[in-house]
Amino acid sequence: MHAELLMARELARTAQAEAQAAQAKALEAEARAVQVQAINADLLARNAHLELMNALMRRDKYGAKSERASRLIGQLELSFEELEADASEAESLAAQAAAKTTTVGPFTRQRGPRRDFPAHLEREKRVIPAPEQCPCCGSDELSHLPPDITKTLEKVPARHKVIETVREKVSCRHCEKIRQAPAPFHVTPRGMFGPHFLADLVFQKYGLHQPLNSQRDRLEAQGIPLSLSTLADQVGAVCAALKPISLLNDAHVLAAERIHADDTTVPLLAKYKTEVARIWDYVCDDRPFGGPAPPALMCRYSRNRRGEHPRAHLAGYTGILQVDRYAGFNEMFEQGWADKAMTRANCWQHGRRKLFVLVDVASQLKGKKKGSVPLLSPLAREGLEMIDQIFAVERDINGKTAEERLAVRKEKVAPLVDQLKAWFDTQRKTLSRHDPVAQAIAYFLDDWEGFTTFLEDGRICLTNNAAERPLRSVARGRKSWGFVGSDRGGERAAMMFGLIGTCRLNDVDPLAWLTDVLARIADLPQKRLHELLPWTWKTLQNSNPAELAA
Repeated sequence: MHAELLMARELARTAQAEAQAAQAKALEAEARAVQVQAINADLLARNAHLELMNALMRRDKYGAKSERASRLIGQLELSFEELEADASEAESLAAQAAAKTTTVGPFTRQRGPRRDFPAHLEREKRVIPAPEQCPCCGSDELSHLPPDITKTLEKVPARHKVIETVREKVSCRHCEKIRQAPAPFHVTPRGMFGPHFLADLVFQKYGLHQPLNSQRDRLEAQGIPLSLSTLADQVGAVCAALKPISLLNDAHVLAAERIHADDTTVPLLAKYKTEVARIWDYVCDDRPFGGPAPPALMCRYSRNRRGEHPRAHLAGYTGILQVDRYAGFNEMFEQGWADKAMTRANCWQHGRRKLFVLVDVASQLKGKKKGSVPLLSPLAREGLEMIDQIFAVERDINGKTAEERLAVRKEKVAPLVDQLKAWFDTQRKTLSRHDPVAQAIAYFLDDWEGFTTFLEDGRICLTNNAAERPLRSVARGRKSWGFVGSDRGGERAAMMFGLIGTCRLNDVDPLAWLTDVLARIADLPQKRLHELLPWTWKTLQNSNPAELAA
């Protein structure tokens, strides 16, 4: 019996050792794969930089500085910006993967010599004193050595300054040990830029849609020459640092009982042309029915609009999905999706819009020849007035509890919906299927069940406007940045659109939030990362600002 027990213990130890060895091999393989990705991203960025330099030299030597040549240079700069940020982000991820192993070293990109900051910038010295006694032997006979100085460019409102952090260094005369206070945390490698400068950099790019080449030109006009590669390098590192917060934000959205979904186009730079990529947004917002959960926005990027993308984004989700009638969502409302099908709630605003354009003079004259006469449909106006009665009741119950909303809908909205359905059926029989009014009616009747789901659940909204509003920022930004330079750039933009959009949904200043998060995220334990989510951050800021510095 004793021998069998010893054998069992030996087998358990062997199995444990084999499991640990397998885990180490898996981590090593992952680290090597991420390292290869970082090397490839670095090579792509180097190649883009060489192409940009070649184009600039060819223009200076052979070409006239025409408007067309300037546009081509601008396109190369935007492409290089995305690839440089890709390489920096990949380098950070490779370092994180390598830290989990003992056999794979971190990949470090080769960078040019560090340029000193202009002498005219204001300097602020922050001295970290050396220890007064030797921590090793306790002696107080210490001699000072030349300190280490780290120069960080930081942004303060309306001006820039360079912060010089001086770390005093001492050596012990007894034990000859050299002692120095630990270096302060820097948001990005090499500590060239402070948290406010970096927060402003990414907020200008993703929140206000100012490309990095425009920001570079503005900084140069202020007497601070920084290369495009340096700024793009910082953007990639900041996005890698914010990834954990983005994952927590996405998990909050996917845990909601009801989600709004929509998408918009973004041009993707491709060889010889631009392709039409997509930014998808998923919004949880319980405020219309007085829900306690804070609103949040999750964004995703895809190279096209195939239905496989939203199905992958929402894999396993089984709640209520408020959408338009895009066919790519259909599979998620059928049996066999996860443990149960989603509940579909169609957007009435999309259906109403099809009738509205038939009575709107401005939309009919748009793009038409001068002198064209708009054709206004009396039937469309009649249907529009009936739908507007439903919207009027819904406005009065916005913000009330789900139970109160459902009771009002049963009493007041359901008869209006029945009346509208009868009118739709009557008009559809008398109109040609090619008639614009008949096509607008068919949009409703072809999925009437999806349009009437809100009559059975007070949590459902009448429209999908909650998902359309955040995408307006992307639509405005397209005119500024023109296109995304790569798939990785699109994914990075989607992540930042989600975080900045979540801040705006919670009435949080994105710039202030980004600054504080970048200053604190590395020192905060993983179990407290949720404190940096915009809604929790706002609560702590308002209740006890001292907690944020703890």
